[in-house]
Amino acid sequence: MAVSKLTRLGGTNISKVSLLVGINNAKEHKQALEIMEESLEDYHNNLVVIEALSNVIARYEEQSLRFEAFNKRLAELDPAVATLKVMMDQYGLNTTDFEDEIGKKSMVSLVLSEERNLAREHITKLAIRFDVSPSIFF
Repeated sequence: MAVSKLTRLGGTNISKVSLLVGINNAKEHKQALEIMEESLEDYHNNLVVIEALSNVIARYEEQSLRFEAFNKRLAELDPAVATLKVMMDQYGLNTTDFEDEIGKKSMVSLVLSEERNLAREHITKLAIRFDVSPSIFF
């Protein structure tokens, strides 16, 4: 009953739901990523599956030895700098585009190389510029 309800709510078929229990190997991980990509094409109708599958994928990627080196590098990243780099990439910006939020090009370069930290004031201004919550920088 619960599986059929989940299937109906998630807009997917029963053969895909078994992965929601857990991912045990690289082949299942690949399948889960493919299902996720397919499900995202109709986000609203597949929201239940997307939410459940994202948790299963995250759990596998956190525990799998295949992702150990990646997870270690990720843990060492400064979240503020990583977020700023993503924003720069998404908006096609460079170090000269943040004079109002961070300062001159040299200061932005120091932040990006993690030689300087973003101050609360910088984060506040960046959040306003990109219309996001300041919490995404932490």
